[in-house]
Amino acid sequence: MLKALLLLFALAAQSLLAFGFQNPIKSTDGSDPFMVYHDGYYYLTSTTWSNIKITRATTIAGLKTASPKTVWTDSTSSRCCNLWAPEIHWQAAEGSWYIYYSAGSSGTFDNQRTHVLKGSSGSIWDSSWSYAGRIAIPNRDVWAIDSTVLVIGSTRYLVYSSWDGPNQCLYISKMNSATTIGNTVKISTPTYSWEKVGANVNEGPAAIYHGGRTWIVFSASNCAGTGYTLGRLELTGSDPLNPGSWTKYANPIFVSANGSYQPGHNGFFLSPSGSQIWNVYHANSVTPGTCDGKRRTMVQQVNWNSDGTPNLGSPRPLSDNIPEPV
Repeated sequence: MLKALLLLFALAAQSLLAFGFQNPIKSTDGSDPFMVYHDGYYYLTSTTWSNIKITRATTIAGLKTASPKTVWTDSTSSRCCNLWAPEIHWQAAEGSWYIYYSAGSSGTFDNQRTHVLKGSSGSIWDSSWSYAGRIAIPNRDVWAIDSTVLVIGSTRYLVYSSWDGPNQCLYISKMNSATTIGNTVKISTPTYSWEKVGANVNEGPAAIYHGGRTWIVFSASNCAGTGYTLGRLELTGSDPLNPGSWTKYANPIFVSANGSYQPGHNGFFLSPSGSQIWNVYHANSVTPGTCDGKRRTMVQQVNWNSDGTPNLGSPRPLSDNIPEPV
């Protein structure tokens, strides 16, 4: 009898994994999503504007109904408001989880900066979070959003978006610690037509690694309107701090399809086995799109082209049953 029950349980689990989930994972306040898999759980964050929330579940499908936990609110005037794009990163040198996010003051977007929270334990869910500081850029301490962590060998880099005149560009700095960085250099300026729809924008950088190669996938054009899409840079030189080490591909890698419009501001996460890379991104249900909480969180697997480059495909139809990561 026990063996029969265990067999039924195993078959039910296999059926659940095979059926998987349908997009969207989050239908409101699903903008700027980021995910990480750790110790048997997926952790999801996204822009909720006034606080930072984390949702966890053992499956992607489970994230759709799990209750989020609010882990941070802030009344300090310089960082009280416009909380955007939180990302959860493990920093091995400090032995702690950190959350990197953008925030500023009330009534304006002009004062956005990168701020950092530190977790109290090795558990994302059980941690209490404390304010670890604002990342001050030594040679260019100005408006800075969408920070992410890039790791090359044993060296960490902060990649983020900042204005340079009429252009919102990508910059990189070497990290001296989880909360301090060195001087910054610009590695990408909007130059192609698909990067300049509605506004000249490169933002939302996300690192992806495969086969000894490194890319930064980024969002291009204005998040409102019809142009928002994903492009990519590849590290083709030896020094990430040398702008000449980065090569931009001439065409976008991920565009509107199947009723998901203006897909962008993505992140990448590993499957439980570590053998698959998955893409989490947001998209609008209408076009022209908006830059608000109506954007939805979507998830699908990354594949690879014969030349070793990432193939993100197209946004999958909402009717697709997507198998769970393995």
